[in-house]
Amino acid sequence: MLKGIPSILSPELLKVLMEMGHGDELIIADGNFPAASHANRLLRCDGHGVPELLEAVLSLYPLDTYSEQPVALMAVVPGDPVETPIWKTYEDLISKHTVPAIEYVERFAFYERAKKAYAIVATSEKALYANVILRKGVI
Repeated sequence: MLKGIPSILSPELLKVLMEMGHGDELIIADGNFPAASHANRLLRCDGHGVPELLEAVLSLYPLDTYSEQPVALMAVVPGDPVETPIWKTYEDLISKHTVPAIEYVERFAFYERAKKAYAIVATSEKALYANVILRKGVI
């Protein structure tokens, strides 16, 4: 155990966060995301939701201040009537660390970006369109 490290962050996830450099991207994916087939590095966080992991990661992970939009969400497919209240939760969590400048990425473009991400964290999040990309900054 270490002081000040959220217990939800596994040793493997902490290692990946440390390995990442400026501009590298981390995906925190919901339970429906095809994480295994898209990941260069897959980290499983089954039993956890995206908001709790996002909060823990952001406590250690600097967002890229050189990027206009260091956070990206999967955009709702046109015509899909789904509601996305989880996005407000994300905005609230992100605003604790920086001004929430969020990009909305079309579904298949999001998948292509995920294939290039440093790592994907697979969760059990049930909310739809709950996937988030975080671009790492500098300290």
